[in-house]
Amino acid sequence: MTPSLILRNCILEDVRLDIAIEDGTITAIDPRLELTAPTEIDLAGKLVSPPFVESHIHLDSALTAGQPRHNASGTLFEGIEIWRDRKQTLTHDDVKHRAIAALKLMASHGTLFVRSHADVSETSLTALESLLEVRDIVQDWITLQIVAFPQDGIYGSPQNNELIEESIILGADAVGGIPHYELTREDGVQSIHRIFELAEKYNRLIDIHCDEIDDDQSRFLEVVSACALRTGLKEKVTASHTTAFGSYNDAYALKLMSFLKRSEINFIANPLINITLQGRTDTYPKRRGLTRVKELWQAGLNVSLGNDCIQDPWYGLGTGNMLDAVSMAVHVGQMTGLDEIDACYDMATAHGARTLNLQDAYGIDVGKPANLIVLDCPSKYEAVRCRPNVSHVISRGQLLVETTKPEVQWQQEVGAP
Repeated sequence: MTPSLILRNCILEDVRLDIAIEDGTITAIDPRLELTAPTEIDLAGKLVSPPFVESHIHLDSALTAGQPRHNASGTLFEGIEIWRDRKQTLTHDDVKHRAIAALKLMASHGTLFVRSHADVSETSLTALESLLEVRDIVQDWITLQIVAFPQDGIYGSPQNNELIEESIILGADAVGGIPHYELTREDGVQSIHRIFELAEKYNRLIDIHCDEIDDDQSRFLEVVSACALRTGLKEKVTASHTTAFGSYNDAYALKLMSFLKRSEINFIANPLINITLQGRTDTYPKRRGLTRVKELWQAGLNVSLGNDCIQDPWYGLGTGNMLDAVSMAVHVGQMTGLDEIDACYDMATAHGARTLNLQDAYGIDVGKPANLIVLDCPSKYEAVRCRPNVSHVISRGQLLVETTKPEVQWQQEVGAP
């Protein structure tokens, strides 16, 4: 079979290789392929990588910063209040157009796999139904998972418990929750049990906003871990944020870590947002507000990264570039060793695929779907250091995006001897 596309002189895991693609599949990888193709691209030593995986984003609120007002305090809870006002005016087209615009932005930066939360705390379920349609619209070039997320809590209002089950029936891929925002700790624990009940009933994944707070007494992670262990769902369960973990005393954290290793659940850190929203009530010393990324990684647990927000009530900035999240993780997590930098890069690629349960459809191997990106640099280290352009994005074997490197032109001679 003659390949339709060959990428020549790529760097993959520090080795220079050629990659052949045919019918949307990687058909050959070799230091020098004695094949020809209608389209051949000489990458001249650029890094080829599996696509970035956006493990945690909120597409229903993306690109709404300042609507109806900006978050003056910069806190999580003011953001929730602003969103509560904004979502009263949601329309199907409003959500759909913003979500697709955000996905195109992310794809241009090399992201081809996305997990988005959809707020299901409104009886209209506008956010969910719109994102389910978006999932179908974009399926030929990007993979989108939808989490049914009760922003106001499963037990925050009488209808929410029914709405989350309805959302699963409509087609959400995962069950979400926010136990630390329930009215009482008892409600929070009950909400976790309800999430696991629904996941087992409908065979869904689980992704819970867990302990996204500075309170060192917010300890719902232990409940999630216990439920994952007892139900056997384990790697199908994800705890997002877990920022309170960074405030736990070391004795409790050590005990909890042993339970987490047994439960084998996934973790998602959102370093751009966590460092921004958390610690707002601290004077000095001011907490970093990030979960124990390095310690979780050292313990062998799966940790992935997300942007969480792109210009919304919680975070008025953001471009959807996963390298921004990686860079912040390196800095805030103090993961500056070379192996640690590579690990943070992997948290935005292979580890994210594991969180989304995509292992069989992800990676650069013969027989795998031809989803890959090319970065204008030779290594993961340089990708994190320089945050270069993603020069080529190949989705399903087709060139989706090509970005040229900006040129710097000095207008006068400087620094001459």
